[in-house]
Amino acid sequence: MPSNQILLEEPLRMALILEPSKPSFFPAMTKIVGTLGPTSSSVETISACLNAGMSVARFDFSLGDAAYHQETLENLKMAVKSTKKLCSVSLIVHTKCLSLLQHVLYIFSCSSHKEIIIFSFHTSFDKFILQVMLDTIGPELQVVNKTEHPISLEADTSVVLTPDQNKEATSNLLPINFSGLSKAVKKGDTIFIGQYLFTGSENTSVWLEVTELDGEDVVCLVKNSATLAGQLYTLHVSQIRIDLPTLADKDKEVISTWGARNNIDFLSLSYTRHAEDVRLARDYLSKLGDLSQTQIFAKIENIEGLIHFDEILQEADGIILSRGNLGVDLPPEKVFLFQKAAVYKCNMAGKPAVVTRVVDSMTDNLRPTRAEATDVANAVLDGCDAILLGAETLRGLYPVETISIVGKISAEAEKVFNQDMYFKKTVKFVGEPMTHLESIASTAVRAAIKVKASVIICFTSSGRAARLIAKYRPTMPVISVVIPRIKTDQLRWTLSGAFELRQSLIVRGLFPLLADPQHQADLTNASNDSVLKVALDHGKAGGIIKPHDRIVVCQKVGDASVVKIIELED
Repeated sequence: MPSNQILLEEPLRMALILEPSKPSFFPAMTKIVGTLGPTSSSVETISACLNAGMSVARFDFSLGDAAYHQETLENLKMAVKSTKKLCSVSLIVHTKCLSLLQHVLYIFSCSSHKEIIIFSFHTSFDKFILQVMLDTIGPELQVVNKTEHPISLEADTSVVLTPDQNKEATSNLLPINFSGLSKAVKKGDTIFIGQYLFTGSENTSVWLEVTELDGEDVVCLVKNSATLAGQLYTLHVSQIRIDLPTLADKDKEVISTWGARNNIDFLSLSYTRHAEDVRLARDYLSKLGDLSQTQIFAKIENIEGLIHFDEILQEADGIILSRGNLGVDLPPEKVFLFQKAAVYKCNMAGKPAVVTRVVDSMTDNLRPTRAEATDVANAVLDGCDAILLGAETLRGLYPVETISIVGKISAEAEKVFNQDMYFKKTVKFVGEPMTHLESIASTAVRAAIKVKASVIICFTSSGRAARLIAKYRPTMPVISVVIPRIKTDQLRWTLSGAFELRQSLIVRGLFPLLADPQHQADLTNASNDSVLKVALDHGKAGGIIKPHDRIVVCQKVGDASVVKIIELED
């Protein structure tokens, strides 16, 4: 496992720390996922979140119905148009938005001319803008409180958990949505009940100890006083397997309706416990037409997922470290160890790692705690691709400020990320002989570092080459020029490439552009140069490319893969 991830040049003058950060075209290379909800669903607030640096908009179907979330999605579309921010959407039955380039352009070429027509993404190409991630509920245990009246639990008293959902929830009796709890637990086991997306600072979380099993009922001792007030309360039984399917019937219904209608790019698979869970989900998606292209991100939330992490990582397209539930299942002193090990494994596999639950206190406060600010920085230094915000933006009082401060902390941490050590470690891990594509990607990053390039531009059709470049964590942005292809079934024309573009939006340091659909990555130098010029002009307009800068370009010419260095003139 890696160490010494921070690079501080000696002698370090402490006064330099106080100097204000310079404004940047990119708020941070690390992406930010914001969950949209009651306090962040208006066009104005979403626009502010995008401008603050939100990269992914997450829609949580655990709260609210389809009509509510569709209205929020429409507001997001309007916000994207007004801010000119490329955005991906994450749906949670439990969704993802990625704000990337300040003014991403879609490039389209007329069939009868070689001239390039540039469209902003607020044109008819809207269907390519929104990257959708659907987050499943999975085997989540919930307290059933039909009256939604507050329930007070007193320390050192008893409470019964019963599967009889017809009974009314009281201080002594809590109906739950699972009939097999008494078979799964034993005397002395620990059960945690908390408000959905609990932050830990509320008096709404309670710890229970199992004292008796009475048929299907579970009798527990209340360990701390709390009031269960709010819409949704979940149960988590520490280190106990719950015999429920990972992909529930409700999840399948939402995927096949809302998910298929919105052509989701990602499925966030909650409570992934085995590699087989990912395979079954992929098999289900393969039967839903275009959803066969949907990538699966496995959410690791308990001990079972931790034990089978290596096999899950091999099957999944990315990993979400759900630290809320993991923090209940794992001893507190072990959480950091799992995070570092899991992120390292994701980095070496070249698969995105997303870390959750970093600034919970900002749900109610304008500033994070010192520990939380350090936690964000450490996640970035560990190598995570994205930070996911839940309650902070869903119901928090300061969603915009939260996104802004997380972005600023991430950007500062990136400045001292020890890229040289990371690069050497990754090359050593990959070993020899490298694959052709891996060799090209590592060479491009090495060249960019040596010549102090301001940006790497990569031509790609599948997005794989650009993701491999980003895997080596270059210190400069990677602009991925995705080369699309036009397809037809004789009834309609479709444009491929937009899907690959959207799926690269969650990768740290990767910022995609969709190129001329008639341009091919292996065509003449002249056609390559025409698209390259557009990418360069875009970078200049945004301020990331300046006169006399050096640019590293990775592209395919004929059968040869080429890495070249360009030095710009005035």
